Amino acid sequence: MENRKALDGKNRKEDPYSPKGDTKSVKIRAFGVTKIYPSANEPVYAIRDFNLEVEEGEFLCIVGPSGCGKSTFLRILGGLIAPTSGEVTLLPGKADVPLQSIVFQEYAIFPWKTVIDNVAFGLHMRGFPRQERREIAFDWLRKVGLVGFANSYPHQLSGGMKQRVSIARAFANNPEILLMDEPLGALDAQTRAVLQEELIHLWEDLRKTVVYITHSIEEAVLLGDRVVLMTAHPGTNKSEFWVPFKRPRSFALTSAPEFGRLTYAIWQDLQGEVQKTMEKQR
Repeated sequence: MENRKALDGKNRKEDPYSPKGDTKSVKIRAFGVTKIYPSANEPVYAIRDFNLEVEEGEFLCIVGPSGCGKSTFLRILGGLIAPTSGEVTLLPGKADVPLQSIVFQEYAIFPWKTVIDNVAFGLHMRGFPRQERREIAFDWLRKVGLVGFANSYPHQLSGGMKQRVSIARAFANNPEILLMDEPLGALDAQTRAVLQEELIHLWEDLRKTVVYITHSIEEAVLLGDRVVLMTAHPGTNKSEFWVPFKRPRSFALTSAPEFGRLTYAIWQDLQGEVQKTMEKQR
């Protein structure tokens, strides 16, 4: 697997694993993105001069050491915080479709609402009639296997079920871009494997543009079309890897020798950055 330095759009090279004749347009463009937080001593750089282009319909995974600014960058993309400098462009499509939805690691669902009302919340905010939004929400609960819990409350659900609700809510709102910040990171290994497969199937049906933050190289290779690595804090571009495995995919891919070779190659490239992070913490 070829290891390429991440390049901006002007200098981007053709990759041997990218589909030939692909005419997809760029959906997300970030150039020179820097985020600085003030502190008592000196300013703290969360990310510095980070560049990224994501094509429409691409499932892109970002991996980096703890504290490298992955989540900060995702929040900038989501409009939750502003960059200190640099440019971020999310290119809209249909006027009546929301541009982005965010799924966090923490189960960001409303404890006082039922499961179906949580899934329908975005549609409610967009003014969908009650019957229509409930039909859409019910359809997504069916897709994630939670129809039987439509009228339950979050405190009655397991962690994996709560995250299913979060994912269903994001998809039900039909955004052009899905921003996912370690959505499966808090789950046990078995539940995580099941939801990885579910997420693959949901995405392969709709092909939304996805930016997915994860600490897991295996998860990034299983889910993504491309894996972008970030350096240790302050995070910037380290390298990127194209994932050559055909779709549709399933968890069985993780047992393939080619899968192991690619995940190890990515780890070799990332290992030094992880060691830098650990040394700073001593």
